[in-house]
Amino acid sequence: MKISYNWLKEYLNIDLSAEKLSEILTNIGLEVGGYETYESIKGGMEGLVIAKVKTCKPHNNSDHLSVTTVDLGDGQDTQIVCGASNVAAGQTVVVATVGTTLYSGGDSFVIKKSKIRGEESFGMICGETEIGIGTDDSGIMILPEEIPTGTLAKEYFKIESDTVFEVDLTPNRIDAASHIGVARDIAAYLKQSQSINYSYPDISSFSINNNNMNIEVIVEDNILCPRYSGVCISGIKVDNSPAWLQNRLKAIGLEPINNVVDITNYVLHEYGQPLHAFDAEKIIGNKILVKTLPSKTKFTTLDEVERNLSETDLMICNKEQGMCIAGIFGGIESGVTDSTTSIFLESAYFNPVSVRKTARRHALNTDASFRFERGIDPNNTVNALKRAAILIKEIAGGVISSEITDIYPNPITDFTVNLRLSQVTRLIGENIPQDKIKNILESLEIGIIADNGDSFDLKIPAYRVDVQREADVIEEILRIYGYNTITIPTTINATLGYSESPDIQQMRNIISDHLVAQGFNEIMANSLTKSDYYETSYILKKDKCIKILNPLSQDLNVMRQSLLFGGLEAIEYNSNRQNSDIKFFEFGNCYSITNSESTKVDEKYQQNEILALFVSGNKNTESWLNETKKASFFYIKTITENILLKLGFIVDNLTYNSISNDLLSDGLEIIYQNKHIGNIGFVSKKELKKFGTKQDVFYSELNWEIIINIIKKHKIQFAELPKYPSVRRDLSLLLDNNIKFENLKQLAFKTEKKLLKNVDLFDVYEGNNIGEGKKSYALSFILLDETKTLNDKQIDKIMSKIIQVYEQELGAKLR
Repeated sequence: MKISYNWLKEYLNIDLSAEKLSEILTNIGLEVGGYETYESIKGGMEGLVIAKVKTCKPHNNSDHLSVTTVDLGDGQDTQIVCGASNVAAGQTVVVATVGTTLYSGGDSFVIKKSKIRGEESFGMICGETEIGIGTDDSGIMILPEEIPTGTLAKEYFKIESDTVFEVDLTPNRIDAASHIGVARDIAAYLKQSQSINYSYPDISSFSINNNNMNIEVIVEDNILCPRYSGVCISGIKVDNSPAWLQNRLKAIGLEPINNVVDITNYVLHEYGQPLHAFDAEKIIGNKILVKTLPSKTKFTTLDEVERNLSETDLMICNKEQGMCIAGIFGGIESGVTDSTTSIFLESAYFNPVSVRKTARRHALNTDASFRFERGIDPNNTVNALKRAAILIKEIAGGVISSEITDIYPNPITDFTVNLRLSQVTRLIGENIPQDKIKNILESLEIGIIADNGDSFDLKIPAYRVDVQREADVIEEILRIYGYNTITIPTTINATLGYSESPDIQQMRNIISDHLVAQGFNEIMANSLTKSDYYETSYILKKDKCIKILNPLSQDLNVMRQSLLFGGLEAIEYNSNRQNSDIKFFEFGNCYSITNSESTKVDEKYQQNEILALFVSGNKNTESWLNETKKASFFYIKTITENILLKLGFIVDNLTYNSISNDLLSDGLEIIYQNKHIGNIGFVSKKELKKFGTKQDVFYSELNWEIIINIIKKHKIQFAELPKYPSVRRDLSLLLDNNIKFENLKQLAFKTEKKLLKNVDLFDVYEGNNIGEGKKSYALSFILLDETKTLNDKQIDKIMSKIIQVYEQELGAKLR
């Protein structure tokens, strides 16, 4: 949200530096993201002076140039070569002196001392387009003679310079979404050290000129529209707004449209109250109905988009058709045009939830909906209406031609809260004097109904929708008192705590540290994602997605079922910025519907914590010491197994099942103690294509909750180191291509359960001289008897038995 300093000063008499005001705003919760200078004419006409042309004669070496001498008011004659055909002695003109920067669109150029065809020139006599105040480029600009020589152009043309603050408004502070709202907060802060007050615009001059117009208003739904105010104004002339009004709007980034629309926008950013002007002649039947229309009703908005209305969308209608989506966007048929002579001016309070749902449904986000959906001041509609009506009379020449219509059957009352002083001290951590608390509350316009000694009964203004609890009031006190004012304690209080074993957070930290040490970076993706990701998946079904009732956008309309898509978004983002070597991990919850028929939350929905790993590109950075190697499936499999090993799993007890689906084109399911604990694999090309990723991405996910439950049953066992040596034997086997190492390993342990301690694969060969459909595996076997030294006879017997089993069950041959 942009706030103009000049505009702010109309309600608050302050003269602080921009830096100091930024500091104050940030300290009171209205964080300033930055500020910049705004000038009504780019460059602020610096270096431009009003001058008199004393002499003008043709240039000796040109048939279209003139050599002039001008008086800049500095007591000297300055020679300027001019190419304009209308320049003449005696004229009052605008001169850009040497060193001045002139702007033309996005370009700029500096006026320098120059020699033009042999004649020196010390400036430039300017036209309208060259100084940015008009479109006439036929010659120089000639001003009235009575303007004193040497007058600065910026003073004559009343160039406005302003400082504009970019305030990062949080969703709960809609009370500050206006210049008056910001002024109110600044005044509350400054009141703690000086006598100061902010003021509202004077609306005492509002009066009704006649009752020539009669537009009936009927509100059919007082829940969706608790308050509706309006007034008729006739005899207006739609034209351009005056310069001051255009400057106010331009300063905060709004483009002026016409005087009537500009005034509604001006009051919106002044009061925070959205207004809408209807062309009165287009209100069929002289009747306004605030109601909903049947589902699928067609309505074309100002942006010329035809929309299908929902039966819950509140509309402002005439006798025959809709004119405006209430609180959000006007219709193309009922707005103010150049031919409009009379208007009905609307100022209302619409139900925030209704506006938010309708705005999201139609993907509309306007200045009006931004305020209505967060909750504006319901008791300010008439004041804003009067303010706008007065401005329209002054600027557009209209007359007020009806009484104010104000339908407010159930006035919204102020909130009441009991504030305990002991609770203020407890939450803030410092004893603030009672008088100071009272002063802060009064400066925030929070009324003290009763002083109970140790507590206050408070009345909270209706426009403070974010202050409804005792804790909210304490936060307001601290905000104005100053977070930086609180004394930092010199003692540290600690409490001994007991955590269940295993400590889940500690386990996360151990694994996070382990992965970071392996070169991984932690990511944190949004738990909300878009349903389109699940549109074509048969693994993650769209009907299992938990939908958001009022999504911020269609890209955040469901809760994620998997961490995969968030990680792929991060990979896409990094790849587009030339960071293609990626190692990411994320701890995050995934959500799904398990039983759509159930009414119990714990039965209907499921939430699981998942640890996900993503690897793509090279697995190590380029270095003179190490050769760069591409990441592979076996790399991420090793990382996954190391995680489980670090958590106390016996990796040899892991089993794997092959999987292939629409998400992982080739991978493994990880099984431990007959429980599924995760998956590893290649992300399918189809999914990678959705994110524009061309290189392979390897993905691993572990069900953290199942893993933690398994860890809980782990028992730490100690065994002394073996006294006797282990023995290694190697076998080279010729096998069919379809046989996996896991088959060989399981069969070896099944054959020799007592003395066989480990089986490893240390070489694989596929190629010539071994036959089609064959491969060669080189295996190592570790044998150990913890009670004695093994002899060759025992070892040969075990190895012979293993070879025999391999030959009989797998068709293996020794090489």
